[in-house]
Amino acid sequence: MFAGSLVAIVTPMRADGAIDFEAWTRLLEFHVANGTDGIVVGGTTGESATLRDAELRQLLRGQLIVIAGAGTSSTAATVERVAWLSELPIDALLLVTPAYNRPPQEGLYQHFAAAAAAARKPLLLYNVPARTAIDMKPATVARLAQVAGIVGIKEAVAETERVRELVARCPPGFVVLSGDDATARAAVAAGARGVISVTANVAPRAMSQMLAAALRGDAERAVELDAALSALHRELFVETNPIPVKWLLAHMGLIGPGIRLPLTPLAAEHAAGLLAAARAAGLLA
Repeated sequence: MFAGSLVAIVTPMRADGAIDFEAWTRLLEFHVANGTDGIVVGGTTGESATLRDAELRQLLRGQLIVIAGAGTSSTAATVERVAWLSELPIDALLLVTPAYNRPPQEGLYQHFAAAAAAARKPLLLYNVPARTAIDMKPATVARLAQVAGIVGIKEAVAETERVRELVARCPPGFVVLSGDDATARAAVAAGARGVISVTANVAPRAMSQMLAAALRGDAERAVELDAALSALHRELFVETNPIPVKWLLAHMGLIGPGIRLPLTPLAAEHAAGLLAAARAAGLLA
């Protein structure tokens, strides 16, 4: 189920910050039509830090595999959240490592084990030390892979050796997904099953085709497809995600310009680079 190109989807907003549900429907249709394998709703790219629980409930619908962002920095709050999210018609939960309080590895283990005990949906771990200031080590992931209900990890450490170690340490059925577009193709070659992608927000068909080629072992085709996306992988992180990807989606006419503080609109000096990357990927004329 959790393989291929899954999009870490943005949350479209109006100028006043309210969620734009008309644009949300448009985005879901865009991904269904363009081969996206699933969506992660309310993750980092979806501005999870500013989404209210009631808003997350409203967003969790669609025709694709739906994974709900459920992690917080409080174990008690995370347990509470996974419990009510498990009652919704979703396929899995994505739990990021607790940000700011920087727990030790044992604290990470206990945090996720407690969440898994409360969940009634499969649970995917999410390790993204660049944003949370804590790196969950492969040994801890291997322990958690033995906990009932924990089925995989989104690993955003952009090192193929990290992917290889996770695959080697964890049971055969445990799913490793890349959390880094620029190295996703290499991660698949190292044993990952796919990517949870920012780039797929704007280039879903190309990302789906590239991951499909990589997964079937067609390295030459995967390299060819990925080369056209390489500038996009880079430019979509020229400012804090999701600032650039929301700007480009607005330029493509798929969403409006809304973004919530403390994030701000894209700085003007980055527009030319993003547009050039989009043209290189065949997204714009």
